Amino acid sequence: MEDEIEFFELKEEDKPYGIKHRCFYFSKEVVKLVGMVKYDRIYHSMFDQLLRSATSIGANLVEGTAGSSKKDWRNYYAIALKSANETKYWLCLIRDTIDVSKEKLNELIIEANELSKIIASIIVKSQV
Repeated sequence: MEDEIEFFELKEEDKPYGIKHRCFYFSKEVVKLVGMVKYDRIYHSMFDQLLRSATSIGANLVEGTAGSSKKDWRNYYAIALKSANETKYWLCLIRDTIDVSKEKLNELIIEANELSKIIASIIVKSQV
C-alpha cells in the first residue's frame, strides 16, 4: 500500500519516471484539458470517450501489475495499448473539429503516440 501512495505522490519534476507514472501524468493533462474546454452538447460524447480511453491506459497497466499470471498481465497491457491508440483517434478528431488549442492537442497526441510505442515494445519484449 505504501508503494501505491508514493506512486501518486511522485511529482513531475522527479523524472525519470516509469511508464505507469507517465500514463498517470498524461491522464491528468487530458482531464485538465477537458475541464477547461467549453464545448457544445453535440461534442459531449467525443470528450467522454477521450476521458475514458486516456484514463484507461494507466489504469490497465496498474491492474496488469496485479495480474495473476503472465497471460493476465499481457492482456491488461494489450488493453492499455488499445486505449492509447483510441485516445490518439479522439484527440485528432477533437483537434480537427473543435476550436481548441491545437498546440496542446498536438502535444497530447505526441505523448499518446509515444506511450503507445512504449507499451507495444513492452508487450513484444515480454513474448521473447
